[in-house]
Amino acid sequence: MIALVLCASTATAQDAATAKAELKDAKGAVVGQATLTDSPNGVLVHVVLTGMPAGPHAFHIHETGTCEAPFTSAGGHFNPASKQHGMANPMGMHAGDLPNVQVPTDGALTFDAMARDVTLGAGANSLFKSGGTAIVMHAVGDDYKTNPAGAAGARIACGVIAK
Repeated sequence: MIALVLCASTATAQDAATAKAELKDAKGAVVGQATLTDSPNGVLVHVVLTGMPAGPHAFHIHETGTCEAPFTSAGGHFNPASKQHGMANPMGMHAGDLPNVQVPTDGALTFDAMARDVTLGAGANSLFKSGGTAIVMHAVGDDYKTNPAGAAGARIACGVIAK
């Protein structure tokens, strides 16, 4: 019986939909990798970064799968439910809103975040929608309330989310 449970959980983990995004800075240098994995609670976003400026930075999933510097080509935050921005906004939050990260002085960071209102499957909240989506790192931290983008500053890294 125990072997069956272990085999079943292994098969489920292997069957989970995954996606990746290679994050590049405005000069085109690779600065990180994001791996996204579908789960019953949303999409787990695992990011590994190097060479980034120290301090707080916002991360968001954006509505367009294009990353041309200065990354405004990625559009606004992924927001299929047309909510306002921010985890602290009673009218929010966007499906693409992720928590701020704190990059240490060595510029390297690995973190996980759960994007609860998105999926790698089909549907309105799919990150594989027509036109694609991207993950974007901003110059400063998100204030979690200012609409439409949290006063997070310039976009300093971007990666197109792909299967």
